[in-house]
Amino acid sequence: MQFELMASMMCADYRNLEKEVRELDEAGIDSFHIDIMDGRYVPNYAMSLNDLKCIRSLTDKRLDVHLMVEHPINTIDLFINSLRRGDTIYIHPEAEYHPSTTLQKMIYAGIEPGIAINPGTSVEYVYEILGIVNKVLVMSVNPGNAGQMFLPYVGKKYDKLLKYKKYMNFDVYWDGACNAERIKTFAPMGVKGFVLGTTLLFGKEKPYKDILRAIRSLDI
Repeated sequence: MQFELMASMMCADYRNLEKEVRELDEAGIDSFHIDIMDGRYVPNYAMSLNDLKCIRSLTDKRLDVHLMVEHPINTIDLFINSLRRGDTIYIHPEAEYHPSTTLQKMIYAGIEPGIAINPGTSVEYVYEILGIVNKVLVMSVNPGNAGQMFLPYVGKKYDKLLKYKKYMNFDVYWDGACNAERIKTFAPMGVKGFVLGTTLLFGKEKPYKDILRAIRSLDI
């Protein structure tokens, strides 16, 4: 079964960022997931615009930029102008007065429009804009920090979204506490891709190539 694997770069070794990117690229990662936090929408800071630009210059693979910021409309052009056509930007709808306006700016620029759904945000809340996004990133943990515990009730969101997916043009992705069992459960249901952090990918004493090969070889 084919599914996408994205590297959560906030979990990478920043002492050797270029080495990390090149090894992940050569190992066959599908895309690089960039978490941007403003210290207000979430109580933390993560990667910067300069980190994004650095990674963009080091790989031809797609970048998936997850904006955990208040009112992304105010800075969206900075990110659009740092990306290539076909890259993705996710925003949190509840962080924006008019999320459809921000998403439309991405569409005009050739950026894949996406939304991220927090554990405490209902699918019904975002239903109206599902028709204009290409990707939905479902958070299985509260956003802001790596290494959090999985929140089991989030699984019900996938059931709803995958039903809507049948007549709307979007794909569903997993972010947070992603382990092998969750890939084995949710990939056959229709989840297209998984963001990999410290649970499966980073901080292991194995080459990235071996880790990714093992994940793609799961008995699904």
